[in-house]
Amino acid sequence: MIRLLASVRDVGEALAAAAAGADFIDLKEPRAGALGGLPAETIRKIVAVLRQAHPALPISATIGDHGAHEVERIADRVAEVGDCGVDYVKVGIAGGDRLAAVSLLGRLAAAPYAVVPVFIADDGLDLAVVEAAARLPFPGLMADTQNKLAGSLFDCCPAPVLAAFVGIVRRAGRLAGLSGALRQQHLPALAELAPDFAGFRSALCAGGRAAAIVPENVARLRLALEAEACAPVV
Repeated sequence: MIRLLASVRDVGEALAAAAAGADFIDLKEPRAGALGGLPAETIRKIVAVLRQAHPALPISATIGDHGAHEVERIADRVAEVGDCGVDYVKVGIAGGDRLAAVSLLGRLAAAPYAVVPVFIADDGLDLAVVEAAARLPFPGLMADTQNKLAGSLFDCCPAPVLAAFVGIVRRAGRLAGLSGALRQQHLPALAELAPDFAGFRSALCAGGRAAAIVPENVARLRLALEAEACAPVV
């Protein structure tokens, strides 16, 4: 089954999502961009509470939106977030400059933290960069979108390219994740691609992605993912 990654901004949302069946808890500030980062003290507080209530639940956190050339700032934020005790540190990898992206990936691979590169797919995916990342010791790779108002990941990136992304990551023995304004109507397409996990925020909220998470939405989406996993192949 595709595992459900729920993006949350505070302790209340984290506990609600975990109790409703989320498989991963991802810490971010949705009002600060696609990979908006939370303050370190907020991350530490959420991690402490989750470790007590759900000790086996994996926790990731984003570092914020940064360009590939902000290497030192990115390295500082990776250390700051990694030192908060999360299992994974998520870092955005924007397209458009292959050399800068590959150089940044090399720097991230040398960090003493479990970094998950998140490839921004608004203008498609550079599969050569993905191949380069898959050869490095990252625990997983994700594809996501920057502009959440431009449609879903499937509107921004063709399904064959996403299938190639998942295939590259899987063949490398890494976890493959997909995210980007995904909702319940995208579950059949996700099931076709079969990533290891899919990230959700808007679909879990009462309104837009800046609104609060509704536990019932998390539980409903989790059941829908289970139903897709059990659906017969035609």
